[in-house]
Amino acid sequence: MNYIQLGYSDLANAALLVVANAALSITLHLGLERRILVAAARMVVQLSLVGLVLKLLFVAVSPLWTGLAALAMVLFAGQEVLARQDRRFSGWWAYGLGTGSMLFAAGLVTLFGLTTALRPDPWYHPQYAIPLLGMVLGNTMTGVSLGLQTLTAQVVEQRAAIEARLALGETIRTALLPMVRKALRSASLPILNAMGTTGLVSLPGMMTGQILGGVEPAEAVKYQILIMFLISGGTAAGAVAAVLGGVGRLGDHRHRLRLDRLGPKREN
Repeated sequence: MNYIQLGYSDLANAALLVVANAALSITLHLGLERRILVAAARMVVQLSLVGLVLKLLFVAVSPLWTGLAALAMVLFAGQEVLARQDRRFSGWWAYGLGTGSMLFAAGLVTLFGLTTALRPDPWYHPQYAIPLLGMVLGNTMTGVSLGLQTLTAQVVEQRAAIEARLALGETIRTALLPMVRKALRSASLPILNAMGTTGLVSLPGMMTGQILGGVEPAEAVKYQILIMFLISGGTAAGAVAAVLGGVGRLGDHRHRLRLDRLGPKREN
């Protein structure tokens, strides 16, 4: 398999584009230059550390270490979901709801992909399990965060209408159903847009990386189709789990709206 090896000078040349972005921000007074540089530096450090960790995992091929690495990825993703919420749930729910939903959805879909389509030997081999989980988890994280953000914003905005429906005898789940539907639509849009434009408008990163690495285009296409289907399933499962969990938290057994279980709106 032939592929072009990259040197540090090649990466440094590409980094000039990031510097140009920061300079553009300074010129236009956007105030984003610090965030651009910090995000780029953070990405480089994180990917470098991940490369070292994966190298060790590939040598060990241990279900324990693979599981711990996967758990760490989910926990970090849960923190990202929490950071994206304007109205967070109170207590441990603020972190636990998104993290638990992603652990359930991304874990289930990744296991499904490993045991039915890829079938590596052993099935937990980190060369396959970790990259697959990373792709599914990243998109599931987006769906979960959008779903929770939309749900809480809509419930706060539509409080009067919800309480009026509850006063007429509707259950809390029925009263919140329009907000649930809107939240799930919002969570589904990114992956729907991605599937609708993949191929004609954009070539996904995994497929591009395989082609650059020397894999036959037809084979890379099959892998990409599989990944997109798995991402779709993970996003849907994670969003449904998070939104329904949020509905359960926003109501109680007496069918009352419990906005006291939400914290104050976070200032950006």
